[in-house]
Amino acid sequence: MTSVAPAAWPRMGIAVLALVGIFVSAYLSLYHLGGIGTLQCGFGGCDLVQASEYAYFLGLPVALWGLGGYAAIFGVAMAGLQPRWAGHRPIALALLGLSAIAMVVSAYLTYLEAAVIHAWCQWCVVSAILVALIFLLSLTGLRPASAPNLDMNST
Repeated sequence: MTSVAPAAWPRMGIAVLALVGIFVSAYLSLYHLGGIGTLQCGFGGCDLVQASEYAYFLGLPVALWGLGGYAAIFGVAMAGLQPRWAGHRPIALALLGLSAIAMVVSAYLTYLEAAVIHAWCQWCVVSAILVALIFLLSLTGLRPASAPNLDMNST
């Protein structure tokens, strides 16, 4: 029976959360691209948020940008689970960098929902929570690797 290395569980968590984010952003992207007619929104103003001028960046739906971001995070997290990359510091830094960018964008979009649009999209809230959890898990990659035992008294 193989066991999971302790450092692997945060990356597994990041991959799972990013996969959920891929589904959420794909759903919103399909709405923007006309693949589905109406959004299923239990509360708030999903339609109002998605119809706002802030739902697009550089001519593309923000959800499509999110899809790309979640896919990148997923790919890096999965690469970091491979044995040859498991302890690779650049993987941890890439996850931290990608999730930090996602956090800043998500915080800005959440601010826009609250202060400018005055409506909340439940899917955007879910995405913001996912990004926050991914960021928190990515912080675990900054821990230094355990130092070798240099105790001279043990033989």
